[in-house]
Amino acid sequence: MRVGHGFDVHAFGPGDGLMLCGIKVPFDRAFVAHSDGDVALHALTDALLGAAGLGDIGRHFPDTDEAWRGADSRVLLRTVVNMLHERALTVNNADLTIVAQAPKLAPFIDRMCECVQADLALAPGYVNVKATTSEQLGFTGRGEGVAAFAVITLSDR
Repeated sequence: MRVGHGFDVHAFGPGDGLMLCGIKVPFDRAFVAHSDGDVALHALTDALLGAAGLGDIGRHFPDTDEAWRGADSRVLLRTVVNMLHERALTVNNADLTIVAQAPKLAPFIDRMCECVQADLALAPGYVNVKATTSEQLGFTGRGEGVAAFAVITLSDR
């Protein structure tokens, strides 16, 4: 059994929605990022890479590489899942926490879980996505951006 933990954060900038767990959440701003800025999938991707001993997302998809500008974070995640399969590693489960004062994410959680389940090829119940606020404390509480944490387990086949 291997355990991985991931974290990511992005600030808000001009835009019309946030990519979170592979879905677009309507909002009056967007993430400032090299890719689509999906903090939840970036944290998940980092957790997978960490559990496999493969470094981090910046090592594989650097923000200095124009090939990744505007990239769909689901593509990055699926690329890492394929890397795990090549190493005979299987994802067991994933637990993600999104920290945002706004927007309210409860209406989108089920779709987020479905999207991540599809990308990880996991059955319902093996992916959990939850959202919380930081009680108006720190940069998330001031509405400056969003943070996300992910914990996963892998097994050697």
